Amino acid sequence: MIDVQGQQARSAPVGAPARGRWAAVALPPAALALGLGLWGIRRDDSLWGDEAVTYQVAHRSPGQLWQLVQHVDAVHGLYYLLMHAVFGLLPSGLVALRLPSVLGVALAAAGVALLGRRLAGPRAGLLAGLAFPVFPAVQQYAQEGRSYGLVCAGVVASGLLLLRALDRPGTGRWAGYAAVSLLTCWLHEFAVLAVLAQGVTVLAARPPRRVAACWAVALGAVLAGLAPLLWLSSGQSKQVAWITFPGTGTVLFAAGTALVGGLCAVACRRAPGTPPGPGGVSLPGFALPLLVLPQAALLLVSLVDPVYLDRYVVFEYAGLALLVGAAPARLGGRIGGWPVLLAVPAALLLLLPTELHLRTPQARPDDLAAAARAVRQLGAPGDGVLFLPSARRESALVYPADYAGLWDLALSAPVASSGTLGGVELPPATITARMDRLTRIVTVRTAGSGVPEGTRQDAAMLRVLAADFRVCARVPVRGLVVTSYARPGDCPADSTGTPPNARSSRDA
Repeated sequence: MIDVQGQQARSAPVGAPARGRWAAVALPPAALALGLGLWGIRRDDSLWGDEAVTYQVAHRSPGQLWQLVQHVDAVHGLYYLLMHAVFGLLPSGLVALRLPSVLGVALAAAGVALLGRRLAGPRAGLLAGLAFPVFPAVQQYAQEGRSYGLVCAGVVASGLLLLRALDRPGTGRWAGYAAVSLLTCWLHEFAVLAVLAQGVTVLAARPPRRVAACWAVALGAVLAGLAPLLWLSSGQSKQVAWITFPGTGTVLFAAGTALVGGLCAVACRRAPGTPPGPGGVSLPGFALPLLVLPQAALLLVSLVDPVYLDRYVVFEYAGLALLVGAAPARLGGRIGGWPVLLAVPAALLLLLPTELHLRTPQARPDDLAAAARAVRQLGAPGDGVLFLPSARRESALVYPADYAGLWDLALSAPVASSGTLGGVELPPATITARMDRLTRIVTVRTAGSGVPEGTRQDAAMLRVLAADFRVCARVPVRGLVVTSYARPGDCPADSTGTPPNARSSRDA
């Protein structure tokens, strides 16, 4: 068998690769990730609930942001502040909303390539970097106006800094590692699971006691800096009360990715006689903990208190990409060397149906832009509007022009100054009194039957609608139903309930 690892080690030592060639490894993955991220970034001008929260909250003042995170969504506070700055620099819209995530994933792809290069050579690095943005989950969150793409970039950057600190320990390098890790955890606190996975890597490398102590100090600094956010967000746990216990499919998928990663780790073991990676770290020793520990930890916790969502640990795909890239590079003598790069366009082609679906409104739980268009079609100035549950008010907060002239019957005060995401609603008696004064009302409601959240306000609204109004038209959109009601005999003659085709009067 050809000793590929030995040849790579002799031509370019794994621990100290030639500096002038990093661009050839890092730039192609970054370009691929950027291209995939910009492809269909507008998603037919659709916008779903979580992104709508980012949009409307990021347009609040810093003082209003501070007021909000003291009561809700503290876990995303730093990201909202960052997006506030982005919207101050770029024209508000869907592209500006999603561009930071695209750039974050592009940087992460370049970083994965550099990690692979440093741990297993340039071919492994290039393959790993190209594999990372191809994963469907990575493509999905690269086009979301949420923090997960940036968290991927932070996790990968902290991994690179960890290798540098292990290779040539120094106070400045450990401080840089701790600072980037803490910043990433402030973007989303579950990124601390990546820091713990890196701890497994350090222990597996068996560094000198002084180096292990430096890492322990860095971990302590990260945990100390993260403690205020952990304390604040722990009092806001009702935000994730809707998350259910992991299903069989979720567990099997997590186990499947771990199995694939394990098999690749076996395939890419170091050949005898080749030098170890920086600080004694091997590629499997770095990638496997990153792939397995975060999702396993969340799944185990979710057996008692459900908190697992794939987007919370999407950075695990950096570990999988490293393993998937290193395995064929290690076996390159058998399967053709550099031509294995053809696997990347082949994978993109095989995944084309999934990739096309991800860039449609149907790839997200709901479409608030379509709901706003439906409201504009069915409503008229002077009509009332109700949101069931109140979270559906996000549609009006992001697309106010489509709600122009409509009276929000349940809202007690402007949302931005309320310290909440969706506003404070009036007592049921006040809402029903307002309803009694109107002839026509439009509702924006979660698709499905029953009272969406079971609040007293929801029950009162539905009771009056059922007793005193009749349905004139109903427009179903992705995840939502927009319905116009009127007093008996007052429905417009042209009420058809045809789904709206016109674009919203405002681009997010």
